[in-house]
This record gives sequence, structure tokens and C-alpha cells, in this order.
Amino acid sequence: MYSNTHILFSLIFLSFTLNIVRVLGKDSESGGSNSYILSCGSSSGGTDDDGLKWVSDSNFLTSNNNSLIATAQYQDPSLPSRIPYMSARIFSSESTYKFPVSPKKRLWVRLHFYPSSYSNFDPTNSYFSVIANEFTLLNNFSASIIAKATTQAYIVREFSILPVQSGSLSITFKPSTQHSGSFAFVNGVEVIPMPDIFKAAHLVGFSDQIVDVRNSSVQTMFRLNVGGQHIPASNDSGLTRTWYDDSPYLFGAAFGVTYEASKNLTIQYPPGVQEYIAPLNVYSTARSMGPTPKINQNYNLTWVFQVDANFTYVVRFHFCELQLTKINQRVFDIFLNNQTAQKSADVIGWAGSRGVPVYKDFATYVSDGYGGDELWVALHPSVSMKPEYYDAILNGLEIFKLNDTSGNLAGLNPTPSDMLLEAEAVNKFSPSESYRRGRVIGSVVLGVGGASIIVAICIFLYQNNKGNADGKESRLGNWLPLYNSSTNTTKSGKSTTSSQLSNLAAGLCRHFSLEEIKNGTNNFDESQVIGVGGFGKVFKGIIDGGTKVAIKRSNPSSEQGVNEFQTEIEMLSKLRHKHLVSLIGFCEEGGEMILVYDYMDKGTLREHLYKTDEPPLPWKQRLEICIGAARGLHYLHTGARYTIIHRDVKTTNILLDENWVAKVSDFGLSKTGPTLNQTHVSTLVKGSFGYLDPEYFRRQQLTEKSDVYSFGVVLFEVLCGRPPLNPSLPKEQISLADWALDCQKNGILEEIIDPHLKGKINSECLKKFGETAEKCLLDHGLDRPSMGDVLWNLEFALQLHEALGAGVIEEEKENNTYAMHNATISIEEESIASEETDDSNGREAFSQIMNPRGR
Repeated sequence: MYSNTHILFSLIFLSFTLNIVRVLGKDSESGGSNSYILSCGSSSGGTDDDGLKWVSDSNFLTSNNNSLIATAQYQDPSLPSRIPYMSARIFSSESTYKFPVSPKKRLWVRLHFYPSSYSNFDPTNSYFSVIANEFTLLNNFSASIIAKATTQAYIVREFSILPVQSGSLSITFKPSTQHSGSFAFVNGVEVIPMPDIFKAAHLVGFSDQIVDVRNSSVQTMFRLNVGGQHIPASNDSGLTRTWYDDSPYLFGAAFGVTYEASKNLTIQYPPGVQEYIAPLNVYSTARSMGPTPKINQNYNLTWVFQVDANFTYVVRFHFCELQLTKINQRVFDIFLNNQTAQKSADVIGWAGSRGVPVYKDFATYVSDGYGGDELWVALHPSVSMKPEYYDAILNGLEIFKLNDTSGNLAGLNPTPSDMLLEAEAVNKFSPSESYRRGRVIGSVVLGVGGASIIVAICIFLYQNNKGNADGKESRLGNWLPLYNSSTNTTKSGKSTTSSQLSNLAAGLCRHFSLEEIKNGTNNFDESQVIGVGGFGKVFKGIIDGGTKVAIKRSNPSSEQGVNEFQTEIEMLSKLRHKHLVSLIGFCEEGGEMILVYDYMDKGTLREHLYKTDEPPLPWKQRLEICIGAARGLHYLHTGARYTIIHRDVKTTNILLDENWVAKVSDFGLSKTGPTLNQTHVSTLVKGSFGYLDPEYFRRQQLTEKSDVYSFGVVLFEVLCGRPPLNPSLPKEQISLADWALDCQKNGILEEIIDPHLKGKINSECLKKFGETAEKCLLDHGLDRPSMGDVLWNLEFALQLHEALGAGVIEEEKENNTYAMHNATISIEEESIASEETDDSNGREAFSQIMNPRGR
């Protein structure tokens, strides 16, 4: 019914709107400008982490309400603030809020929902309707189902309500009578005046019919900055809207090209177009079809959106010509669901000159008959007009759903896919990384460019499916940890609920008794703790009379659970490679989940990069560690029976043995990759702050190139000696990936490298290393290199470092036997190294090819 991408992003853009201080949100307690920002179920309100003041909702409830106040039992790490989400108003019967408002004034109505457990109220039993005056905003609404389908902890719905004539707005919550024991709840309500930004629109397919949006209430479905980046609400034109990247909605591989206004072009709103229609940032970027006329004539630039069937939608196109100056230079047709909305669109013809914004509204009705719940937007050059350039352009796009004839705006609850229903817990970080939580996220949102994308990733990668307190999986949404603290045990101490896991693990690796584990760790003595992670504590232990091992013990309150435990066993017990950590065995007695690994004497890579008393690693050693980790990942992608995607590549998951050999670890989130007939795996978004592939986040489509992106962050982390996210730095430097990319593109990468490496990396080696990392971080996975190509280039960077250090390159240049630029391997080219998985002969083969004189 709904695609995962649509649900995720249509809700994401609404949720971000609420995390920025709103221009229109005045003092809600005094009702300034008739704005109301209510923290529901709170006795005193408070100020959220972004400085926005919320007040108690108690003064706005009518006397006949039947409600309770409650506090959420669990605070999801992705919540942007405790206020308003940790308190809730719960309604067991129909109840109403009433607000005095200015007559004839449109209103933003925003509703916040956090479907957590509240006392004895199970969020999966909550189904309800919401009615604003005569308009039905939600019907049979289940926040739990939506949270499950979108892998999102909290939900926001935004509506623009028709001007109120009476000077009073009523918002009524009605528990469903179709579900026994159902209740309604809400965490936050906002009612804010807004200007009327709507006008009449032609109904596509009917030349003589007009849809007067001014007489309708609407729900905002999509708001996109086409060809540009995320625009936070604080940068909007006074309407506190959030604009999102359009690329997740593009159909197929035809992405066209993007560009932005030149610095000497001043964009000016013409008479009749208010600045609040769209911010300048929307009009200063664009997407076009590209420079090749023959290609452009044979395809449409197309976006596809999942919507609710049997509603009328208004699609608003924002245009601003940034390049051309004359009429008939760029002319194109506009289509909505295969119907012509506009023939021969000419932006210069409409605007009169370059740099002048215009917008056009078109209405279309989406019925069950065409595509069911899809809305297609397409642009194609108007060949019949014989323009100078066969091309099309678009700067921004908004889609609004109009109420039907009965005043209804409510759609159906989504149906989660099988993948989304997998009971997987999300990777949780160690206490040392706690700065990356909600408050930090709010800071990073205000950062520039790609940092905003990283923050969006941070906010939504923590969504979890947790088990109920009784250990049984909920049918719709699970909000407690997967770990079952109430597992029953027999007198012998063996679990009675883990037989399935035992059977699955049987024969794959050694099964330790709990007594063996306790003996090996001195009964889990705290002095033996060598690390703490999302799964729990890691102990140094001794087994079999003297063999050192690392013993990872699950924390009962950990969000990682039995799925990660099982995945780790099944993955690692079948894999053996020099650059993968070896799993020795496991234990699952007495409610314990314990994994036993080879002991890695030097700890994690991160421990040797920053915030450490360890001596700084020399550049050659850092390169060799990166090469070892790349070999391990390359083996996962190509050397095993199936492609294996690690899904959590980071410096704390690269361990070092006593000989400084790098080994990739922690396979709890790993996935078997796509088959020959697939291009990706659709799955929940999981990973770690600062490392997560933005394309994977946008599309929920996992490929091995997601590991490549994460590894690119690791490369810059190794080079710069700093964490991937550091909120104490200036905004443009918070995200290492964005900051390093910017420096790389501007040719100043050497200025931000680890001070211990200054003057110790030759320029050619640094150039090759920087180019390799940059390619790993490209926006689109198809453009990124394979791990085999990354491996080749890192090997070459090491050869450059060693050869230049010995003077070999200069000598061979003089003899005209070695030309460095000719020998440089392009990272885009296919490399035979992508078939090489053996460490020993691979290094020798590379050395013979790249350095004939040997070392």
C-alpha cells in the first residue's frame, strides 16, 4: 500500500519542522498571535532542547473530557527532546481541545505522537480519530503501526486548516469503537496562524475545471528542494517549513544534473510572488536533464510519490531559470500521472528574465484505477517547439492533499513489509559516545550543507523493534528491549526459552557452559573489563588453561538482542579470514547471552587515533591497518559464498592483534547481500552516527556500497585523528565527512590532517589517499568504488609512500621508466584486485605491477 521510502520521508520532513525555533510560535501561554504550543499531559510545560516554550494543555481541554496524564516508560535515543514527547494525554473516550483563534485566518495544526508504553497502556491497542472542527484529520489512526512501518520513534502530522469563521477551533480525539480497549493519546499539539499560501489550480485532464484550494483544508505530503540540499525550518521564509532533497523520489537511474546559481546572480521575487512562497535557497538550485539533446529526447525526468488513493492533490512547481536568458531556449512539457498538465513550459517566458522565481499549481485526482496510490511527476523537452536546448528544469516541488467532499483528510494506516517486521534491535553506542544523542543532533541540524543530512541520519537510524515485557513479540510495534529479562531457567541453570537458538547454533561453533565463562573471567570481575559497547561489557578471559579470549556479555537493558546474538554466531562461525575477528564460541545459560572471540591485544583502531594515552601511530602503520580492514571487507563482499554487508563499519569495529594486524569485528547487524537478480536488500536503517550511508538512509535499500561509504569515513578518521562527529567544533566542521570532503575539493586537505602526521606524508600519497576517501563518500552508491578498487588504491598509496621515501620514483622518472601520473590507477576503473582476497600473494602481485624494482 505504502512504500517504505514514501512513509519514511513524508514523515521525516514533517518531524524536522518541529525541532527548530519557530518564527510564528510566539508566547503560547498568553496566546500571542493566537499561537498555542502545548505539551500534553504535562502539568507545567517547559522548554525543549531547541529553546521552544511549551505550556500545559490542561487549560484548553473542555470540561467533559475523560483523560489521564502519563509518562513514557522509555525514552528512545532518537527523540529530539523530552518535551513534549515524554508526557502524554490519554483519552479513554471522546475528548476535545478548544482554542480561541483569529477569524478568517488559516492555521497550521501539528500533532505529535510518541507511541511508547504508558503505565498500563499498550500503544499497539491505540486506534483513534482526530477531528478539527468539521474536518477529519486522522481516522482509525495507529501511531504504533506507522512507527513500525517507518522505523521511526515519534510521528508528526501537519495540516493547514481552512480559515475558521467562528473564532474558535476544536480538536477532538475519538478512540476507535472497532477495537476493544482502544484509546487515543497525543504528546504535543500546535496551533499556529499562517498566511493563505494557496490559490485556484487547474484540474489536469479537464480543461474547464478549477480546484479552489482556498476553500479546502490540506495535509502537507511532500516538500522538496529539487537539485539542492535539506533546508531546515530556521532557513525558511517565515513559515517554519522544512525542504528535503528530491533524489529519493527520482525514478530509475535518470537523475539528470544539478547546479546552483552563480555568485553574481541575484534572485529577486517579482510583483505578486511573496517571499514566503518558497525561500531563496529553493530557487537558487535546480535539476535539469543534462547537456545531451539526443538522450534528453528519449527519456522523462520523473519523480514517483506514494500517496493515498481517492483524493485530489495539488502539485506546486517552483521554477527559476539560473542559466539561460531568452525565450524558447529551454521549453518542456509537464505531466502528472501520464496526463499533460502544461505544454511548452518556458520559465523565461513566464518570469521575463533570469533569476526571477515563478510557481505553478496543478491539481490531479488519484483514484484506485491508475497506479492505486502513486503520483508520477514527469518533465520532457517540447520537441515540437524546436527550442535551442532540449532540456527541462525544476527548482522545487510541493504536494498537498485536499480534503474530500465529506471533509476527510485521513488516509489508511500503512502495511509494514516483511523486512520491516523483522524483530531486530538497533546498535547502541558506548557511554563515551553519549554526546551524539538528541541534544547534539539539534545542534548539528543547524549546521550547513551535508552536515544536515548527517543529522537527519542520526535522528532516524535509532528506531527499534523491541519485545514486550512478557517476552512475547507484539503484533504491531515493540518498544521494550529485545532482551528477555524474564527468561525461565531450570534448576540446572539452563534456559528453557533458548532451545531454538541452541539448535540454530549447533555445530557452527563451540558452546561454552556458564561455569566455564565465569571461571575464565573470575566471575565477571570488573577489573577484567576491556570495553563497553551496545551489546554489553567485554571482558578479558582465559579458557582451556591459558588461551586469552575476549568475552562479550549481553547487558539485560541493552537494545541489542537475540537477533544480533544469533547473526553474530551464524556469520562468524562460517567465515575464516586473516582480517576478520574469529568467533570461538558462545554461551546462553541462565538468561545470559555471551560471545567468545580471539583476544585482540592492541584493542580497537579508535583507541590509537585520538583521546588516548597511546603513542600516535605512524602513517605507514595507519595505511597498513586500512589495507587490512579493506581486505576483510572485500572478502565479505566477494569471497564468501554470498555477499555479506557488514552494515556497521567504524573504527571501533576494526580491532588490532599483537602484530598490529587489522581485523573487522562485530557482525551483529550484518546482512546477506542481494542475489544476482537483485540490486539491493530492503531493510531497516541501522548503523552508527557519522558513518551511515545517506543513500541507504533515504531509500532503505542496502548494498555493499553502504559499507564503502562507512569505510570512507574511517579513512578520513585515520588521516585526521578526530571523531566522525564533534559538536564542540564550528558548525561547518561538526561532521568529519563533510568537512574533509570540503577541504579535499578545495585542495587544502593537508591543513586538517592529524598534527602528528604533518610533514610525514608525501604529497602524492596524500593525494591518492584523499581521492580514494572522497570517492567512497559519493552521494550515489553506483558512483562509489568497490572495496576491491579501494584496496587497490590504498595499496598504491602505500607504494607511493614507500617509494617516494626511498627516492625510487624520482630516480625512475629521470630514467623515463616510471611515470607516476600514467601509473596512477583510476578508482573508477575495474581492477583485477577486486577478485583478490588472499593477503600474501595479493600484496606481492601489486608490488610487482606498481614497482618493478621491488622494495
